Amino acid sequence: MTGPLPELEKSLDKSKIARPAATVLLVRDRSDENRSEDGQSACNIEVFMLRRNLNSDFVGGAFVFPGGGVDESDRQDPGLEAVCSGLTDAAASDQLGLATGGLAYWVAAVRECFEEAGVLLARRDDGEMIPFADPYVVARFGEARLKVYSGDLRIAALCSAENLTIALNDIVYFSHWVTPMGPTRRFDTRFFIARMPENQEPLHDGGETIASVWISVDEALERQRSGEFEMIFPTVKNLEDVAQFGSVDELIAEVRGRSSIPMIMPQIKRDEDGGFSILVPGDDGFIEA
Repeated sequence: MTGPLPELEKSLDKSKIARPAATVLLVRDRSDENRSEDGQSACNIEVFMLRRNLNSDFVGGAFVFPGGGVDESDRQDPGLEAVCSGLTDAAASDQLGLATGGLAYWVAAVRECFEEAGVLLARRDDGEMIPFADPYVVARFGEARLKVYSGDLRIAALCSAENLTIALNDIVYFSHWVTPMGPTRRFDTRFFIARMPENQEPLHDGGETIASVWISVDEALERQRSGEFEMIFPTVKNLEDVAQFGSVDELIAEVRGRSSIPMIMPQIKRDEDGGFSILVPGDDGFIEA
């Protein structure tokens, strides 16, 4: 990926620590009428994407997945253990290559997905995902969404009050990207895959995000290449990974089978023409950059 060199020099801070963050790719299989007829190798996966507010000081106008920083409440809430199942902190930390605290990334992924997309990845006592079909339920959880966003309600308290369990094994660890040295806003982001629950309908929040869309992975990449669908580099690369799979079942099965997830911190290489290239491990010139 090439383009004009960003004004990195204005905000250089080599000691800036990348903030822990979690991002969720909500995915579903394309409907029969929209499925590709190119054969078994065609990607028939759709992903939910949000467009960030044009006035945002971080990637304004870009299409992104639901996500954000890991908050202290994602780590320290004493009510979390009672409403989480399927994954211990030790197991989560092992997946992420951390000594401890890994579970907070999964919790942050659930919280951010609810805040930004209105999708709650939690199950009832009967094992089914919570449905948002009844207008009263929709209104009640819509109010809860605002309270979680403002910090007045924690995700654990919401699940406890509604008798819900966060099934963490529904959320699959997918990739690990770290912002390169240079910008003052750096993120150490864990990306997750989650199947879109039935009987829920995602929607942008109208504040941080101003639009939302279900889009096939292939179409998103094609529109990005044509310049009409702005996405940042890690978003593009994650979609390129998803594009290798024909269905959500194939995607999740393969990702669950990965023995390790490498950390990727791109490098920025100055070009002779004054522009720049973004390189990842394996690219020519990555080591030198």
